[in-house]
Amino acid sequence: MITPLRMGLVGYGFGGRYFHAPLLASAPECEFLGVVTRNSPERREQVGKELGLPTYASLEELAVAGAEAVAISTPADTHMPLVRQALGLGLAVVCDKPFALDADAAREAVELAERLGVTLTVYQNRRWDSDFLTLRKLIDSGALGTLTRFESRFERFAPEPGPPAAGGGTLRDFGSHLVDQALVLSGPVEQVYAEVHRRDGEDGLDDDVFVALTHRNGARSHIWGSWRQGAPGPRFRAAGTSGTYVVDGPMDGQEGLLISGATPASLGDRWGAEPEERWGRVQRGDRVERVPSTRGAWDTFYPAFAGAVRGTRPVPVDPWDAVATATVLDAARAGAASGQVVRLP
Repeated sequence: MITPLRMGLVGYGFGGRYFHAPLLASAPECEFLGVVTRNSPERREQVGKELGLPTYASLEELAVAGAEAVAISTPADTHMPLVRQALGLGLAVVCDKPFALDADAAREAVELAERLGVTLTVYQNRRWDSDFLTLRKLIDSGALGTLTRFESRFERFAPEPGPPAAGGGTLRDFGSHLVDQALVLSGPVEQVYAEVHRRDGEDGLDDDVFVALTHRNGARSHIWGSWRQGAPGPRFRAAGTSGTYVVDGPMDGQEGLLISGATPASLGDRWGAEPEERWGRVQRGDRVERVPSTRGAWDTFYPAFAGAVRGTRPVPVDPWDAVATATVLDAARAGAASGQVVRLP
């Protein structure tokens, strides 16, 4: 056991309320101090009622209260100013995705953390989705042979209101997860092709995207993100030289559990377990094998982060991985605008 890491949370919108606060409160390795939120009596009342914790007016006030670290879950365009401010105060940082609006800003933040010697990581919780963990296990065991093509989708049908502005558009929001997973599986990218649809013309947020990646190892990743797809495709189709893993959907169940009010603390060993009807399958022509899903493990992120700050474990997500993801997303935006394949150095 380590001394619990004294942590605060910045932002109590959808992400802060459902994706961070319950997991922070459930991690014995963390002492959840409270929430930095706007000067809104309603939001302060909500935090007090739901969490029984105080609110703070600023990062400085949180630091004075004894915080050692902070999780940032605010609109995308506020991430970098808050990250720089927190690092300057000596606070270790978890930043939600999209980490930055472009690769240059992401790189500057990571270099700042290294100069200051302060821990920084990115909340890529989808690395611990049940289906993604199962896929990684299949690849590591050799059950699929060599991965040649990875198809991945975050698709839903909600054309109105469409993507929330806080996420910075579908490519930055969903794309941050989709590209990160592709890089985890197949490594660096050398070519990027993208198609992007925007609501209300060129000035609107992108609400439907397709990105094709060619990795240096020869594998290809095809990823889709959409708010206007009436017939979502398979969550995963990962083709290897000796088999293909298919997950039809729906999405990993941990999000639904958190929204419903369940927590890792309340469910214990049942947390992240997927029912059999949601398991994926490995297909080899006419041969079909159902594959038990590995337990989803979003609950391991904050314990790992606490260990990293205490010097006993590596950070759960290397922040340079977020720079690599932002570089691919920059190339996708440029390619979609020009209609050309973009080559990365």
